Amino acid sequence: MKILVIGGGGREHAIVKKLKESKRVEALYCMPGNAGIASDAVCVDGKATDIEKAVSFARENKIDLVFVAPDDPLSLGMVDALNAAGIRAFGPVKAAARLEGSKAFSKDFMMRHGIPTARYECFSDYDTALDYVRQSDFPLVLKADGLALGKGVLICKNLDEAEEGLKKLMLDRAFGASGSTVVIEEFLTGREVTVLAFTDGNTVKCMPSSQDHKRAFDGDRGPNTGGMGAFAPSPYFTPDKQAEAMRTIFLPTIEGLKADGIVYKGVIYFGLMMTEKGIKVIEYNSRFGDPETQAILPLLKTDFTEIIDACIDGTLDKIDIEWLDKTGFTVVIASGGYPDNVVKGYPITIGKLEGVTLYHAGTAIKDGTLVTNGGRVFDMTAVADNIEDARRIVYREIGKVSFYESRFRSDIGKV
Repeated sequence: MKILVIGGGGREHAIVKKLKESKRVEALYCMPGNAGIASDAVCVDGKATDIEKAVSFARENKIDLVFVAPDDPLSLGMVDALNAAGIRAFGPVKAAARLEGSKAFSKDFMMRHGIPTARYECFSDYDTALDYVRQSDFPLVLKADGLALGKGVLICKNLDEAEEGLKKLMLDRAFGASGSTVVIEEFLTGREVTVLAFTDGNTVKCMPSSQDHKRAFDGDRGPNTGGMGAFAPSPYFTPDKQAEAMRTIFLPTIEGLKADGIVYKGVIYFGLMMTEKGIKVIEYNSRFGDPETQAILPLLKTDFTEIIDACIDGTLDKIDIEWLDKTGFTVVIASGGYPDNVVKGYPITIGKLEGVTLYHAGTAIKDGTLVTNGGRVFDMTAVADNIEDARRIVYREIGKVSFYESRFRSDIGKV
């Protein structure tokens, strides 16, 4: 198989490395890729959102499969365009990707199909939203309706924070048009967990559960980020909890999509909160999470390409998916100003690493030197028998990667 992966971050590097393990893969390409991905695949010039370029490259190079990894091209309809051109593609079509692309759509979907989630209201008018928060209990959550790189969720402890958050989203347009509509919802308390699942539109097969750490700094302080680290599986998501979620959330989601005339094929991300009143959905994503993928995919034993084929062909019920009975543990090495003030172009030094995999997330080659090229620069991952051992390995090695003002959270897996 000749495969083109769309994207250029740490998630895509993990996907490329896992695909590379398959004996069925004869050539791997990645658009746009990054400096690390270039060691495992041929990088293709072009933006991840360039649908025309993805289609033309796949045609000209006789690509057998295009793996669309990021949220933006999925929401723009890249899979639809590839399918229309007769090119085999992995990922949900545009109508299905709305589960992530519009928070208002996903909340209305859950309400319509009886899927447990937080109470909410949607607003497109700033003054009406402001009146609502002034009559609300705190804390509450503000969410930009559209895509915002995982940063469009604001947890407001009081009215001052809520007023500032609404201004940031709706007036200042910190996330562009994504904040033209906001979802305001109740703040859920409990243990948060992520479950990624493969689906062919009928069958749902879950990956090991995981926990992502969104806040920028130790102790879960600071602004929300795209994620500062993750581990899998979560010890808190027991078999009983999985059975509950399958019954009340996972299967009803797929059945709800079918009832709405949408066939969802690919990976679906369930962001969950285990509350005192049961498990509730915080959010859906329409693709692999980042950095959860970097902790989960190293645990996969089954040939990745066979799972992809089964999802596309509607035969997921016919295969068994095997996972290592181990723990995957990932810590993000970020730029000093991430997420709000990222400076790029700093030279990177990497020592001799042992027992870990270093996924490149935001790197480039400039004048022959490896340099930073994003807010999240690397993901360092270890696989071990338990979370304590995996954690010890990563934090033993992480200091060997350095660049100006590099930083990472030191408490991943402890909070």
